[in-house]
Amino acid sequence: MICDRNRTCTGDKCFKSIIERDGAFAEYPENERVEVVGWMACGGCPGERLESAPADMKKYGAEVIHLASCYLAGYPICPYIEDHRSYIEKVVGLPVKVGTHPMPRNYLNAHEEIGDWKRDAAAKWLNGINCNNKDADKYDSTNPNFLKK
Repeated sequence: MICDRNRTCTGDKCFKSIIERDGAFAEYPENERVEVVGWMACGGCPGERLESAPADMKKYGAEVIHLASCYLAGYPICPYIEDHRSYIEKVVGLPVKVGTHPMPRNYLNAHEEIGDWKRDAAAKWLNGINCNNKDADKYDSTNPNFLKK
């Protein structure tokens, strides 16, 4: 599920992280198939589609819901992360992971400078997706080597 602020996102970094097993998908074994059964925005604050979209994804075989990295990338971070996670786990009955792709270097630098991640205690969510500096550089679209092997 993506943050509605990014509702027009193509999902390129999220899907790349699935294929390459980066960020939150690093924990999935290479030989384990990961199937995406849905891609949707939350519906806007405080989560208009929260009551239907995850349940629909469960009907189509979802075993876990990822709240995309954009929940953390925007300014400020989504103030409803914990509410969304709690609702999906308790009402829909699916585990939730916060994050998808590693946070790009340019985002890390901007949020460090602004100080919002520290203020909003985002570290608890970022730990599951920020594996190393190489991945932060790899997902930084301002990097001249972006998408190059």
